[in-house]
Amino acid sequence: MKAIQFIAPGQPPELREVDKPTPGPGQVLLKITAAGACHSDDFVLNAPAGAFDYPLPMTLGHEGVGVIAEVGSGVRTVSEGTAVAVYGPWGCGTCYRCAEGQENYCLNAAELSITPPGLGTDGAMAEYLLVDDPRHLVPLGDLDPVGSVALTDAGLTPYHAIKASLPKLVGGTTAVVIGAGGLGHVGIQLLRHLTASRIIAVDVSEDKLAFAKEVGAHEAVLSNEDTVAEVRKFTGKQGATAVFDFVGYQPTIDMAMAMVGVLGDVTIVGIGDGVAAAKVGFFAQPYEVSVRAPYWGSRSELIEVLDLARDGVVRVETERFGLDDGLEAYRRLAAGTLRGRAVVVPD
Repeated sequence: MKAIQFIAPGQPPELREVDKPTPGPGQVLLKITAAGACHSDDFVLNAPAGAFDYPLPMTLGHEGVGVIAEVGSGVRTVSEGTAVAVYGPWGCGTCYRCAEGQENYCLNAAELSITPPGLGTDGAMAEYLLVDDPRHLVPLGDLDPVGSVALTDAGLTPYHAIKASLPKLVGGTTAVVIGAGGLGHVGIQLLRHLTASRIIAVDVSEDKLAFAKEVGAHEAVLSNEDTVAEVRKFTGKQGATAVFDFVGYQPTIDMAMAMVGVLGDVTIVGIGDGVAAAKVGFFAQPYEVSVRAPYWGSRSELIEVLDLARDGVVRVETERFGLDDGLEAYRRLAAGTLRGRAVVVPD
């Protein structure tokens, strides 16, 4: 079968022929109907040698949907022919966090070398994907595979990030979204539906700012040396109640900390360069500011996100590529020229 694989650190991915996997006991084989390309992929591809102890070559793709093609012995909870979405952050399934459905925060994953598909284990950028346990599958129902695949990360991640701040985002408050790209434009839609807050989008691109207003932002502010002052014109002394940084580089984190008000939240969602950090201390930010760096989301939250998509609340802007053209999707991703998310569909 064809697969887009990570071959070596610092090198572009390659389209290769690999063996079609066979499900063992307790496993499920999916025929992939759509796979999403994400900035996390680009981060991993360009990380220094040794930064990630992933076995190479490795098939990319941590966003995947498909139809169950085969089940291994002992699998009774799912059946062949069912359309499903893949819950990506796999865990041990038995620790306290996994028991709560929060496999994204599994206490044993590192020790047991359990990794998500496409981020340590062969992923969905292929014709077939081997899933280690049916509990990682969520029914897709009548949702369009191409339109919904990115919800498994680009929908789930902002949803999980925003939920923690919902009690604060009441009438008269302000939520700032830094970065109106693949995750940010979904975050704006979720904030518009779930809260009564005024939403301010911040981005370096005028096109992305126009896009942000299309999907629900009330205000749009260009990212430059005047951004904090411009945002403060809207928030006044109160400052922003919540700032969601979907970029995660030092300048955007510093910007977020300068915008937030007393008792506000700063949530760092974007991975940036992986080393940026918020400066926190008694005199470093307004009183009782909470700073979070969440990771992905829970399985139950993925079910909630898919239900929101069925209700028409959230829609991911996508550009479609065939598997043979998937390398172009990664080139566009690296160049920052995508509008929304890239989705690769096997030919």
